[in-house]
Amino acid sequence: MSEPTEQDIRERAHRLWEQAGRPEGRDDEFWNAAEQELRNEDKSNTLRTLDTL
Repeated sequence: MSEPTEQDIRERAHRLWEQAGRPEGRDDEFWNAAEQELRNEDKSNTLRTLDTL
């Protein structure tokens, strides 16, 4: 499993922020949510090989 890159997190956080109506002062909240979503997506990937176990 690879960790999400900073760029991946940034893009996801920005999308979440826009969907929430662009509220101010909640940067950390969107960053953490984006990071968690990306990590959960990686764990739910059903394509497993010996390299990813």
